[in-house]
Amino acid sequence: MAIGVHRVDHGTGLFVVQVCVFLAATSLLVPAFRRLGFSSVMAFLVIGILLGPNVLGYLAGFAPWLAPVALDPEGPARWFAELGVVFLLFMIGLEVSPERLWALRRLVLGLGMSQVVVSALVIGFFALAFGNSVAGAVVTGLALALSSTAVVLQLLAERRQLAGGVGRASFSVLLLQDIAVIPILFAVAAISEGPQAGAAKLPIALAAALATIAGILIVGRFLLRPFLRWAAGVGNREVFVAATLLVVLATASFAAFAGLSMALGAFLAGLLIAETEFRHEIETDIEPFKGLFLGLFFVTVGMQIELGLIAESPVPVLAGLVGLFLVKAGVIAGLARLFGLKWSQAIELGFLLAQAGEFAFVVVSLAQRGGIYPDAIAEYMLLIVALSIFLAPIVAILGARLARMVSERAESGDEHAPETAEGHVIIAGYGRVGQSIGEILQHQEIAHVAIDSGAELVGELRRRGWPVHFGDASRKEVLARMGAERAAAIVVTMGAPEAVERLVKLVRETWPNVPVFARARDPSQARRFHEAGASFASPETIEASLQLGEALLNSLGFPDEAARKVIDERRESERAKALLLPD
Repeated sequence: MAIGVHRVDHGTGLFVVQVCVFLAATSLLVPAFRRLGFSSVMAFLVIGILLGPNVLGYLAGFAPWLAPVALDPEGPARWFAELGVVFLLFMIGLEVSPERLWALRRLVLGLGMSQVVVSALVIGFFALAFGNSVAGAVVTGLALALSSTAVVLQLLAERRQLAGGVGRASFSVLLLQDIAVIPILFAVAAISEGPQAGAAKLPIALAAALATIAGILIVGRFLLRPFLRWAAGVGNREVFVAATLLVVLATASFAAFAGLSMALGAFLAGLLIAETEFRHEIETDIEPFKGLFLGLFFVTVGMQIELGLIAESPVPVLAGLVGLFLVKAGVIAGLARLFGLKWSQAIELGFLLAQAGEFAFVVVSLAQRGGIYPDAIAEYMLLIVALSIFLAPIVAILGARLARMVSERAESGDEHAPETAEGHVIIAGYGRVGQSIGEILQHQEIAHVAIDSGAELVGELRRRGWPVHFGDASRKEVLARMGAERAAAIVVTMGAPEAVERLVKLVRETWPNVPVFARARDPSQARRFHEAGASFASPETIEASLQLGEALLNSLGFPDEAARKVIDERRESERAKALLLPD
């Protein structure tokens, strides 16, 4: 049998070269920017400027050998970049259960809606004052009223502020903005087609959009959980990841086919999965895809920064940028103060959301094709949007410093402290012993959450109303998603002793201040778990869960007598019934 060498066609080879260049630039520049105190967003934007048509593409005109290395903003990178935004909105959906969405309704519908409307009116007024047509002023206001979800959430995550007051307010405003994209795109299309045609089509388009959203939610609620349980039941992580990617991309594609944005479809998929027991495992599995593709999105934004236009018209560009940041920061800060945020929080929020958003590229391009914007105005608008996103990390830093100057020392300290540190307990493994521990905590009204790798067991317990999630508890990322850093204790009740010992070591190394309580089969295992760093290890019998529960209650501040009484009552209950639960 002859063995031949497969030849790679020129297009494929060129794509591989560009991927390698992007990965090399990411590996070198992102760590360098982080060490210098800058955001990774800034690093990706700089990579886009350097590798895009305005630097490397320009130099390729003098050195043709550089042409294969330069990235094309309309090439494959663009499609991967759109996937970054899709995965970002999916991760946002995972964070927003319907209960949390209802809890944030005042900020979402109040502050978020007010921000979009007031910002659009003020920006549109200034655009009209500077000689734009009425249609152009309306579109300008709508386009620039939105902020960059990708940039803001990445900055908040890097600062660990997602759970704080500024983080919740930012999330609420961004969520309303993402929802507002749909009517904004319909409105721009209606203006482009003329008042009469647009007015006739707008109700039909809105009805179709609502029907699509309702269809996704209804179908997903009935089919999603059984599908994920079937994939998880195989016990193969790769199969489960593939099933998750299918859910995300299929929902996003269906939304796009129906005329909505792929990002909105992905958000709805995340919203549905947030109600299932698979949420934390999926968050951990999807995070690498989101991070890399989102980096590509920022790179494509950097490619669209026209350095030549900046050199030709520096004053109008600078005036547009400064005006955008000042107007939006002032509007958002004022509204945030009206909705009860402290001045320091309101100022930080205003500067954090003052940039334009990624959907402005879509709005401006649509307006240009519809004849609302001349080509020169469209190029100027795209440059302002790209530069505002590029400068967003720096403006956010200035806003945070100004907020600290305004606030008192104690106020600023409280503001950035995590507000979700309720001292919950994490139970790793929810078989017989884990469930017994869970019942003890439940009866004492102590917040707790459990994780187990058995899909069928998790499904059954979820149907009974237990707070248990599917996932691999031995993965640091999964525990982090469940709030291990803020936990009052972690209880390890898994059956495999090697897995217990690894998990105890992991928790002790990663979160040394969090006490670990471990289940052991015999005294020798208990000694090993103690040596690995467990605060308490109990040999396995029916008494194991009772001893573990008593030690846990003492650790949580219960007096000895009170804890002993609780355990004695539980002991009598255990003797009265036989627990025959799967291990």
